[in-house]
Amino acid sequence: MVDCLIKNGLIVTMDKDRRVIPDGSLAIENGRVVEIGRSIKLKEKPEETIDAKGKIIMPGLICSHTHLYGMLLRGAPLKIEPPTDFSQILQRVWWPMDEAMTREDAYASALISCLEFIRTGTTFFADTFSGPNAMTGVLDRIAAAVEQAGIRSFIAFEATERRTHAEGARGVREDERFIKKVKKARSTKVRGMFSIHASFTVSDELLSYVRELASRHKVPVTIHTSEGPADVYHNYEQFGKRTVERLRDVGLLASDVVLAHCVDVNDDELAMIKKANAKVAHNPMSNMLNAVGVAPVVKMLVMGISVGLGNDGYIFDEFENIRAAFLLQKVALRDPRVISPVEVLEMATIRGAELYGVENELGSLEPGKLADIIIVNPSTAPTPVRPESVLGHLVNTVGGGDVETVMVGGRAVMRDRRILTMDEHEVVKIARKSAEKLWQKLGAIGR
Repeated sequence: MVDCLIKNGLIVTMDKDRRVIPDGSLAIENGRVVEIGRSIKLKEKPEETIDAKGKIIMPGLICSHTHLYGMLLRGAPLKIEPPTDFSQILQRVWWPMDEAMTREDAYASALISCLEFIRTGTTFFADTFSGPNAMTGVLDRIAAAVEQAGIRSFIAFEATERRTHAEGARGVREDERFIKKVKKARSTKVRGMFSIHASFTVSDELLSYVRELASRHKVPVTIHTSEGPADVYHNYEQFGKRTVERLRDVGLLASDVVLAHCVDVNDDELAMIKKANAKVAHNPMSNMLNAVGVAPVVKMLVMGISVGLGNDGYIFDEFENIRAAFLLQKVALRDPRVISPVEVLEMATIRGAELYGVENELGSLEPGKLADIIIVNPSTAPTPVRPESVLGHLVNTVGGGDVETVMVGGRAVMRDRRILTMDEHEVVKIARKSAEKLWQKLGAIGR
């Protein structure tokens, strides 16, 4: 029997033909889409029917790169000398925060981040946590929050040797422990992967070690790549190579590798990425915030490189990130033609799924795929929302606050803007308490 029928909506499928179905219906059974089209005839009455007349039905959005714990830094009045470049941002902001984080801070940040993801329509994300003094068991605490929220994720501890080589190896082993644990438990919501901070904080030996383990366990690897010029300079100075060239030569590049950022990459490096079938997670709002530059996303798309869309721990509303990606390429290249609404929406849906090898399960609305669905109410749109205009509205008009209903595996986690899996007030209370202690440690506020 069909568990749920969503009817009368404008369906943006993001399938291979990028079909848009007016007055469409979608049937869900056992957590999966079983039928989709303009008219669906069911043998029996569904257990639940949702009338989506005047609304947009589309796949849950995918965040290809985030740091959940970044949510706890939102608005922090840090008493530091203002950083002048990205290297100083790391040294004065992020690395002190990393060292101040506890496991319970990680849990609190995951709770509030998942709440924000649900509110704004993201149903799947990839997160890396960096906290050397909260390493052991921290992924279990993050996973507990994600499971409570009821959405999906790949999570990892970000291995780095910036302090000691031993600490880098410990981070990798923590990832491996968690990967084994969730595989044994056959977790359907939370999965593990390997994460490396960046090439300028790790040795070739650690890169090779992660490559070997990722191949053995058949899980993705993610690494910050050429986010700023320091990454490139380091690799030139130490190895006489550019960043992607070094990753290729050490054997890391492959189809299971997600390169975050790729701002300072040249045409030769893009060719290496394409040849290896590696993927890129683009973080436009973070790149603007940190003033590191503009990733050559248009070149990547022309070359057929899979590009997903991330937030890098900054703004969690994926619709804001969609709009930023759409506009940034145009202004950078001074050409309003360079990227289309459908290309940016692909980055936030089906391409994001491709980055983590889950495109057969997620990223589009098709029979057989998991029913991760959002229903958007464009009631404030100033012009008609029609099949020929809906993609433009999703990029230029809609915001996260227009998301009314969110379903993961056919189960509603938000309905009519009411979160069903979490106590919103309690989550905010937990996050604020954790943030206050963290801000005290960082000297942002008094004790």
